[in-house]
Formats: sequence, structure tokens, C-alpha cells
Amino acid sequence: MSSLSRELVFLILQFLEEEKFKETVHRLEQESGFFFNMKYFEEKALAGEWDEVEKYLSGFTKVDDNRYSMKIFFEIRKQKYLEALDRHDRAKAVEILVKDLKDFSTFNEALYKEITQLLTLENFRENEQLSKYGDTKSARSIMLVELKKLIEANPLFREKLVLPTLKASRLRTLINQSLNWQHQLCKNPRPNPDIKTLFTDHSCSPTNGARAPTPVTLPIAAVAKPSTYAPLGAHGGPFPSAAAAAAANANALAGWMANVNHSSSVQSAVVAASASSLPVPQNQVSGLKHPRTPSNTLGIIEYGSTDHEQLIKRLRSSQSVDEVTYPAAPQQALWLLDDLPRSVAFTIHQGSNVTSMDFHPSHHTLLTVGCSNGDISLWEVGMRERLVSKPFKIWNLAACSVSFQASIVKDSSISVSRVAWSPDGNLIGVAFTKHLVHLHAHQGSNDLCPHLEIDAHVGGVNDLVFSHPNKKLCVVTCGDDKLIKVWDLAGSKLFNFEGHEAPVYSVCPHQKENIQFIFSTAIDGKIKAWLYDNMGSRVDYDAPGQCCTTMLYSADGSRLFSCGTSKGGDSFLVEWNESEGKIKRTYSGFRKNPTGVVQFDTTRNRFLAVGDDSQIKFWDMDNTNILTSTDAEGGLPSLPRLRFNKEGNLLVVTTADNGFKVLANANGLRALRAMEARSYEASRTPLEMKVSSSAMGTSISPVVSKVERVDSPARPTPILNGVELMSRGIEKPRNLEDVSDKTKTWELTEIVDPTQCRTVTMADNLDTASKVVRLLYTNSGVGVLALGTNGVQKLWKWSRSEQNHSGKATASIVPQHWQPNSGLLMTNDVPDNTEDAVPCIALSKNDSYVMSACGGKVSLFNMMTFKVMTTFMPPPPASTFLAFHPQDNNIIAIGMEDSAIHIYNVRVDEVKTKLKGHQKHITGLAFSNSLNILVSSGADAQLFFWNTYNWEKIKSVALQLPAGKAPQGDTRVQFHSDQVHLLVCHETQLAVYDANKMERMWQWMPQEVLSSPISSAAFSCNSQLVYATFTDGNIGVFDADSLRLRCRIAPSAYISPALSNSQTVHPFVVTAHPQEANQLAVGLTDGSVKVIEPLEAERKWGLPVPADNGTENGRTATSSTANTSEQLQR
Repeated sequence: MSSLSRELVFLILQFLEEEKFKETVHRLEQESGFFFNMKYFEEKALAGEWDEVEKYLSGFTKVDDNRYSMKIFFEIRKQKYLEALDRHDRAKAVEILVKDLKDFSTFNEALYKEITQLLTLENFRENEQLSKYGDTKSARSIMLVELKKLIEANPLFREKLVLPTLKASRLRTLINQSLNWQHQLCKNPRPNPDIKTLFTDHSCSPTNGARAPTPVTLPIAAVAKPSTYAPLGAHGGPFPSAAAAAAANANALAGWMANVNHSSSVQSAVVAASASSLPVPQNQVSGLKHPRTPSNTLGIIEYGSTDHEQLIKRLRSSQSVDEVTYPAAPQQALWLLDDLPRSVAFTIHQGSNVTSMDFHPSHHTLLTVGCSNGDISLWEVGMRERLVSKPFKIWNLAACSVSFQASIVKDSSISVSRVAWSPDGNLIGVAFTKHLVHLHAHQGSNDLCPHLEIDAHVGGVNDLVFSHPNKKLCVVTCGDDKLIKVWDLAGSKLFNFEGHEAPVYSVCPHQKENIQFIFSTAIDGKIKAWLYDNMGSRVDYDAPGQCCTTMLYSADGSRLFSCGTSKGGDSFLVEWNESEGKIKRTYSGFRKNPTGVVQFDTTRNRFLAVGDDSQIKFWDMDNTNILTSTDAEGGLPSLPRLRFNKEGNLLVVTTADNGFKVLANANGLRALRAMEARSYEASRTPLEMKVSSSAMGTSISPVVSKVERVDSPARPTPILNGVELMSRGIEKPRNLEDVSDKTKTWELTEIVDPTQCRTVTMADNLDTASKVVRLLYTNSGVGVLALGTNGVQKLWKWSRSEQNHSGKATASIVPQHWQPNSGLLMTNDVPDNTEDAVPCIALSKNDSYVMSACGGKVSLFNMMTFKVMTTFMPPPPASTFLAFHPQDNNIIAIGMEDSAIHIYNVRVDEVKTKLKGHQKHITGLAFSNSLNILVSSGADAQLFFWNTYNWEKIKSVALQLPAGKAPQGDTRVQFHSDQVHLLVCHETQLAVYDANKMERMWQWMPQEVLSSPISSAAFSCNSQLVYATFTDGNIGVFDADSLRLRCRIAPSAYISPALSNSQTVHPFVVTAHPQEANQLAVGLTDGSVKVIEPLEAERKWGLPVPADNGTENGRTATSSTANTSEQLQR
């Protein structure tokens, strides 16, 4: 349930309370689970109405939810049992013992036996522990004190114990405002209108002359008691959960199967809803001031372009009217609009009609385009450069079917119907309008290599997607021959699904928990679902309006949508309740268009976009009314095709003149400009930093790039992360005369003096007895959070000023040591002996909570108040590493001192599973969203790869350590922004692994000027650099795509001489700014924290290392590959 729907429940509760519907109030409290009425609970408990007490509690928690809930129910049932004994009602006591208290025997058998023995006593007060039990009334009061403490401590009751502050009769006020709004829409408004019903929209009957509108006041008696209410959804946990809706039944198709014969009712409901939708106004400005809202929302009307102009004129001349904005407030609508990519960045001419487009899954500006002439192209849209163009060609005509050979001879024209990237970005699938499917291999170079050609279907191949049945990458296709087929990457057909009676239009594979299935849609409007077996379809449904439709899941897999157009030209965009096979909501705002089928896409788990009526129309997933639309400055076809990149900051849209437009939001525009600047800078040698070559001699190559390469992938294209990738403004291109000599010899950049970089030291951090062991930037980039060995966390924040317009972290301004007004410190539970404690920390995505431990219990702190929200996981064993699940902040992976990993659910206070395999304590955890894996590292110098669907071990890999080095020492892991490449840091090495293949790609070991052990390492925010700190105080900056050293920052550049001479102060931890690629922060062993950036004139750390520069760590790539010391264990 959305937050506004939740607020509506509170308004209804207030209304029911004011109208004295006492029992109904408490039923709604219980059924919604939004507000726990402690006063009502106390009344029932003191009255001994135990059945009502438990029934009311059941709306908020169950016995086995967590230890607090178990204790609550136990205390209630124990009191009920003792009262039965006190009344000498042995029969009732036995009944309670067997039916109610028996549940707890499995958790504490001894206690249950002791309770049972009370039956043998004439007076249970003879038991020593119950000797002070008084009368019933006092016992209930004592019990209530304990229950209140348990309820307040129970995370399931968090934020449910206090009602929001509301003005009196708030619901009536909103209805009055709505009626005033409706009255303003009347063409002939009458004074003092007679409001007789709320069931229909108000309108005044025509009169002989128009009068000024009179505000409508709803009489109290006019609000009738509603007969039914919409069902209420489940309540979320203490953290906002992006994947809360993804918790499906074990059988994700059960609901669909249960209702397979009710498609007609679904269809008619949607048709009825769609029929009432009105055309979308071209002018969206007024739509922002008065958002369109659902027609079935209480007292709010939907209006279209026909009345819009007249309405605006009347509002200008009439008195002001309070605006009703449920379910989307204007501020929220404006905020949502800022996130949408609506600004045209540029237009690209393809040369042929574009029929399909798809962005690379991790290189967010790499776009594949398919055309009506059969060509495919690969574009780097950030640089407006076509990297590859492949005309259609039959790779092996002799291997194709006779029917295809005959059809191609008869008519050689062929078009691309679908292009799609594989999830790892290594393959591009292409479906054609005649028989064929092509797979092209893409290894990061500017070329596509033919991989596989399949004569897949008789007639056109209408759709192609990649899927992972049984953890094996496959291709799913559908076609005019009414079939769905599944192929492996060798071209063998694994499954052939028959059952559709018309050509199959689209396929949508998905996985819910351990169940993998495929939705398919046909041009006759039929929807079917298939498991990867030969048992036939599990679902047979009609799409709304029996339309030709496409189905898509939101990015997190939690919500299912379909969009299509019927033969009559009516378009439908709906969200499905997949567990029941019913339509959850129908979105309005389409015009009738019989010329084709509308196309749509989803992004950021929040927005829907559809190409319709020569526009791109956007919806918020939670609001059925159109959010906004754009014509992209004109030139779009009637039904444009469109595609978001994975970050949601770019949107490509086809044009009517054989091209496509690139639309962007503010972050996307900044990143595109930064890429253009880098593209220009690549053609010239930028101004260099001061270079010290005294220690280098005449030949620097052995010092710079002793890199061991296991593989030789091409340099990745730049990755667009939705942020400005350069720390300062972009220079305008200079004249050609200003371009430096490209043949200038590359040299390692060395920063040895404080004047060669910018450094700022955090204020108020003078506790030299506590070294900084964990360091994080806030996700917003405005603060730095440090955890010391003493268990205290400190926060520094930058603020907006004339010198710092962005308010982001910068080395040019000293930040403020931030604390709440209460003066609280974020202090962890610390054991008496802290020498062996391993501090750990993790920050929630929205910077609201920080979770940390330092040898004791894990504490959850509120980042605004610094108060401890809750504690959990008391030692032993102690927690040693923490990581939030990327899709659900309620799920936490906790590395333990005893080498296990606990998958812990905060909301229910329960360890869901334990992962075992490491030999020593856990030192690192990293999730990959795209691969659905968790990588763990331990002090045993091993990496483990775990499947996050079933938490099973996939593989383990031992680090290749220098000869004679024992397998020990902290190992840290961090994923590249592509969610595939993995940075591994150990005191003996830096390494990059391909997590998909679970193999090492590159390795660098300390040598020459950087010969000391590595203390920490981190990717830059765009994953193009790796920052590494060393125990002698040096900081190395490496190219991430090769692990070649490009810059060394000496300790003399950022540590004062008095400290550096002591040889004891060095960086213990390094972290990178989340938005500024060239900014890093280090935590030192003397307790200080420093932020370091290049000079503003330089803007970056040195120059990229040429690909042919230097040696490969003294070894060849082949010898490294053949080295058997890297043990692989399954």
C-alpha cells in the first residue's frame, strides 16, 4: 500500500472515532496494522478479555515473528493460565496448557514442565518464583508494564504506537475542498448548491445566467457511513524496502492457475476503466498545478483538454480554492518530473527506419539499434559515435531450412524485429522478420563477431530475450508459427512450447524465488505462462481488450506490467497482481490509434513510459493518471519506440525521419557533457601535474606497470553513473593550434608536495588513541562518516555556501563536525578487550540509518538524532562485516567472527540462513544486483560466491599469494559499477575478477616505489580508477581496466612532516566520493580523516597509461593462466 493510501486509512480512523464507531475503529486498526492502540489494548487486558487481546495483537504480529512477539504472547497466556488456577478451574487451566502454552515447549522445555507442575499445587503461590503473586487486578497491571516494554522494543511495532497529528475532521475538510473544486468546474455554477450525494461528481444544472461560484460546505450529516472499504495491503518494515512486494508464494503462478476461466471478467473490468479515460492535455504546465487524479478517488474529478482552457479562465477570475492533490502532491509531482529524462540532448540520424533498440546492461551509453533494412548498429551515444554497423547477411544459407531459402529468394527484404543484450553484456541477440536469429559476440571492442545463426521459426521471429533456466544462459524466441522456443548458446533447442492459436507476439521470462517461468502473449490477446518443462501452459488469460500486448517486470522484479493495443485501436497499460492473476490497476491517458501497437518501458522501479500520439507519456507506477508527456521537440512518429538505459537517466526515442533522439534528465545531461569533454581531451595531451623523475631514472616502465594479466579484454567504454563525472566545470574545446604534441612520452605522475594537490583535514578529530578503521561517504556525497577503534562514529558535513554551491564534499572547504542538538555520540557497544575487535559499518541507501559494531552487539543508529534504534546479534560470536541487501534494506548479510555469514531479517529479528565455508573470520561482503550473487572474503584469503536466490555456495577461489606467504590477512571486495567486475584487495595484491566467470582477470603486487603492504583499496565512483593505500603512507592511483599505476601520492603531500617522520602514521582505510571520480578520503592511524583532490587546474590524477607501456609483473599472461596455485574448490 502506498504511503498516501496509508494516510487515507488514518483519516478514516479519525472520522470513525469522531462518529463514535468504536468497534469499527479497532477492527480497522487491527486489519490495517497501521496503528496499535495501546489504550484499547490495556483496557482489554485489564478486563481479562484474553481472546480479544490476542485477536487485536494478531493484526500486528504472530507468535513466531521474533523473540519480542513470542515473549508478549507467552506473558498473556501465562497470566490467563494462572488466573484459571487461582479460580481453581483446573479443566480450563489444562485446556490453556495444552492449546496455548504447548507452543512454547519447543523453545524452553524446562519452563513448560515447571508450568505444568503448578497443576499439582493447591495454591500456585507455593512456587517460590510466584510467591509474590498478588490478586488478579495487580497481577494484570504488573504484566501490562512488562508488555508495554516488549511492544515498544519490538521492531514490528515501530512507528505504529503514535497517531500522526491531524486537524479535526480532516477527511471532511478534504471532501469540502473537493466539492469546491467540482463546483468550479461547473459551466453554470449556482450559488448555495444543494449537495445530495457523494457517490457521483457534483454539477449544477444550467440556469439563465452564469453566476460566480460559491464555495460548497458539506453538512456533517451528508457524510454517510461507507458500506465497504478497499482491502489494505501489508505493512513494510523499519527500512524502506525496494523488494518488499517481491515476496511471492512458493508457487508464483498459483493465483493465475486458480482463475484461468475468469478472463472475461478481467477484460470487461479493464475495458470499463479504459473507456472513461480522456485525452491528455498538450499543455502539461497546468497539469502540474492541478494533477490529474483517478476518477474513482473520493470526490475528485478527472478533466481533459476540452474543459481545461475554460477552467483556467474561471479560476483566474474567481476566488482562490484549496487544491486537492491526492494521490500525488504538487511538490512530489515536480520532484518526480526532475527525475524523468525529458530534455532532448541531441538527435542521431541512423539512415534507416529504427525498429528496435537496447542499452548495454552496464555501459549505460552503449546502444544497439536494429533497422527495417536488416542492419544493426552499435552507438556510443555519449560521444555521438557509431562504433559498428553490420548490414544483414545470411551466415550459412545451406544450413537454413528450405522454406526460408524459398522465401528469401522470392523476397530478399528483411527487417530486424528485436535486438537485446545478454545480462552480462557479452552477446547481442537479433531477431528478424523471416526465420532467423543472430547472436553476435561483443567483448568490449568496437566490433561484433558472429557467434550463432539459428533458423528459429517459420515466418517472422517476433521477440527474443535472454534467460537463465537452471543457471544456464539461454535464448527464448517466439514467432509467427505460434511457438515459443528455448535455445542454448550452441544452437540446440531445449524446449518447444505449443498452445497458442495465433502468432506469438512477445515473451517475458522471469524467476520468483526458485520458480522459473515464461509469460507469452499472442496477437489474439491471449496470455499464457510456461515452466521449463514439457507439461504445456499453466495460464490461459485474455489481455485487457484482447489486445496485442507486451509484458515487462520492474527492474527489481517485484511488479508486472503489460501494454498493448487492440484491433480497434484502444491501448491499455495495466499492472497485474501476479499472485492472483488479476489486474491491479489500469492507467489512463491514451488516444485511439488503430495504426499499430504502442510500445512501453519501465525504469527505476518507479516510472512507466509509452510512445503514443507522437509523444512520450510518463506515469508514476503508483498513480493511474498520466504524470506528464513530451513531444521531444517534435518529429516523432505516431507510435514511437523507446528505451531507457539501466540508470534511468537516458531515454532513446525513434524519430519519423530514420533516426532517434536521446533524452536526458539533469544528471544525464551533466554526464553526457562530461563524456564529450573527455572525448575531446583524448585527442590532446592535457596539462600535466608536476612530475618527479629523480627516483625513476631514464626508463620508468618497469616501475609503472608490472601487471599480471590472466586475460586481455579490451578497455571498457566509459560508464555513465548518472552523475557528473568530472569534479569541476568543463573547459570549452580549444583551437587546433592549442592541441599538444600527441607523441609526448608518458611519465608516471608523482604528487610529492602539498602544493600539488588539495587536502582538507576533518575538524574536531583529535583522539589520537583511536585510529580510523572504517570510513564512508554518505550516499548523497555531502558528508564523511568515520568509525574508530574506540567504537565511536563521527560525521562531518559540508553545507551550501557561496564557495560551495553544490554543498558536496570538497577538499577546498573545511566541513563541520556534525552532531545533533542533544550532543549525543554514536557509540557502539564495545567489549572490555578491544584489541581483537573487528569494527564494521554499513549505511542505508537513503542515509537515514547507519549500522555498526565494534566487537559487541550490532547497533542501528538514526543518522539525524544519533539515537540507537535497536541492537541485535550479541556476541559471541562477534560481527566482523555488515552489508545491506541491495534490493531490500530489511535483509542484512553479517559476517561473523566464527567464519559464518548470517542472512538476517531486521524486520522480524530473525536469522534466515547461515552460510558456512570460510575457515577464518569474514572480512568483506559484496552483492551483485545483476548477477544475483553475494561474494564473501575472509581472513583465510579465500573468496566464496553465493547464490542470493537460495543462498547456496556456487564456488570458492583461493587468492594466489606470494611464495611462502601464509593464507591469512584481511581481504576486501567491492563490485565495479557494472556489477560484474570485482575488486579484491589483500595486503599482498590488488586483483580484478570477472564475477560471472569467477576468474581472475588482472593482478598487481607491491613493487618498487610502492613496495609496502596494501592497507586498503576502493573503486572511484565511475569505476575507472582504483585508489590503494599503503602502510608506508603512499597512495596509488591505478587505471581500473588494467591495474596499471598512473599516479603516486606521497605521504609528504598530505601528512605533516612531524607526523610522517615518525613512520607510524599511514592511511588505514580509503573510500571514494560517490559522485566525484577524482576525490578520495583516507582514515589515518592517528585518528585523523583527510579528503584529497587534484588541483582545480588539473582535475584528475595523472594520465591513463598507454596499453603497450611497461612489463607484466615479470611474467607472461599465459604463464599466469596456467598457474595451478590458484585453487578452485566447488
